Parts: sequence; structure tokens; C-alpha cells
Amino acid sequence: MTRIVDVANHAGVSTATVSRVLNGTKVRADLAEAVRKSVAELGYSANRNARSLRRQYSEVIALIIPDVENPFFTSVARGVEDVARAAGLSLVLCNTDDDEGKESSYLSVAESENMAGVILAPAGPSPDVERLARRLRAVVVIDRKVPGDVDQVLFSNRDFGVRATKQLLEGGSRHVACITGPATTPTAVERADGWRETLTEAGLEPGPLVHANFRVDGGYAAMRELLAAKTPPDAVLATNNLVGVGVLRALSTWAGPSVAVGIIGDLPFATHEVDDVALVPLSPREMGVRAARLLVDRISGTAEEPATYYLDHSP
Repeated sequence: MTRIVDVANHAGVSTATVSRVLNGTKVRADLAEAVRKSVAELGYSANRNARSLRRQYSEVIALIIPDVENPFFTSVARGVEDVARAAGLSLVLCNTDDDEGKESSYLSVAESENMAGVILAPAGPSPDVERLARRLRAVVVIDRKVPGDVDQVLFSNRDFGVRATKQLLEGGSRHVACITGPATTPTAVERADGWRETLTEAGLEPGPLVHANFRVDGGYAAMRELLAAKTPPDAVLATNNLVGVGVLRALSTWAGPSVAVGIIGDLPFATHEVDDVALVPLSPREMGVRAARLLVDRISGTAEEPATYYLDHSP
């Protein structure tokens, strides 16, 4: 059986250096590469339980998301799980309901249980991710941009707002309203920015902007509010999938003039038929896969400096 000392002799380094590389501790790039090459050539395999004790962290990661009932995050979770299982990691799924208090509790559990890492879709605008990264082996933020020197996997949300609004304008709409999420949520603000900028560049006055929760009831109540106005819009942009469902439900009983609908994201379940729905789809599973791969690299010590990655969904 190949021993750690054999790997060290083959790579021309100390056993301490081999141990640091295997445990994910950062070492000089050339030394790390020599160790990994020797491990592969010699077929060395460390005992998983002993390795876990030396690391002093478990082989479990947490995925902390704001709404487990939203199919968007279900797809994210599937992508994370597929990568985690392939890497020999177990996944714990945590639902915050966009509650910063619940999020903080889950993060504390991740620390106390010595989890290998966390993938976080933040409930609030500025979680202390740098402190978290110091306490855990790895942290990756997804979906909602935060300040801090950690890996982040995001969508180009402003571009999505632009694309959806342009589709509505191409369909002949001119009085386009927008229903987006809370003003404290970066995705909500950025997608609304794209909507506003597109209308302004087209020489049109942006219609009403309504902030709601990112759920079906939020979209429904906001759409009812817009329809009750003296001059209802001729189109509305819903900046996420569940808000879009709420909008369509409100329109299902509307007897007034036709209202075109644009939705960022895929409709998660059946709704009534409408004449004009402009969909700008997302790829949540790809976000989960990318985030999990970054997390695994960070845990293993092979990752580069933390960076922000934008998923490319250009048409």
C-alpha cells in the first residue's frame, strides 16, 4: 500500500507538504502540482475517516436558499447535489424563507458542525461572508451579489431585464410596468434597472414600478394594484417565475384591455393561456453545478483567488 511518505519522496517534498495539499491548505503552486501528480501516478488514496479527523471538518456541505418551494431553487439544488455526490460529499438543504435570522442560525449550525463548506443564496443584502469564509473551508454565494472576497456565481440580471423589455416593445407595447422583488434584493433591483433603461433609451416613460415579495401572492397583489389604476399598463414585466404566475392569475379574471406579459424565468407550473407571454429563461441547474464545482475546488485547495462568475445566456 502506498503511504504518504512514498508520495512525499516521489514528489521531492516533505510529508507535511503532502498533508497540507491533501487537506486543502494553500501551498506553493509548483509544490501542490508535484504532490497531485505523485498522488495520481502512485495511486495513493488516503483513509477518508482519518483524513476527515485531520481536517477537523466533515464531508458535508450546506445549500442555504431563500425558498425551497420555488422550482428555480429546486433546480439549483439538483445541480449542487449531482456535483457533491460525485465528489463524495453529502448535501444538507436549508430553507430561510428570506429571513436573515433563519439564515444566521443555519450558518451557525454549519460552523458548529464543522461542515466542509456552504453555498449561500443570501436572504439579506450584506451577510458577513468574509467572516464565514474564515471559519469554514469554503463559501460560494449564488444568485444575489454581495460585497466580500468570496466566490460568487450570478446571472447578468440587468441584461435579462433589457431582453424581456425589448420583447414586449417588439410586440407593440408602449406603457410597460414592472413588478419586481424587494428593493433590498439585488436581483430585483438589477432586473428593474434593465427594464427602466430600455424604456428610457426607446424614448418611452417607464410605467409604474411595484416592489413585491418574490412569490405568487406578491405578483398577484401587485398586478391587481396595477389593474386598479386609472390607466392600466398595456404590458407588465414580472422579474421572476413565481411573480409571473401571480400576474397571470390576476389577469385570468381581468375583463379590460389586453395586457402583454414578460417573465424572467420559466413558468414553473400550468397557468391559464394568454395571448402574449415573453419568456426569458434562466438556467438554475447550471448555476448549481458551477457553484458546487467551485466549492469542491475550494475545499480541495485547487481553486484560484475568489472571483465573481456571470453565467452567459446570450441569445
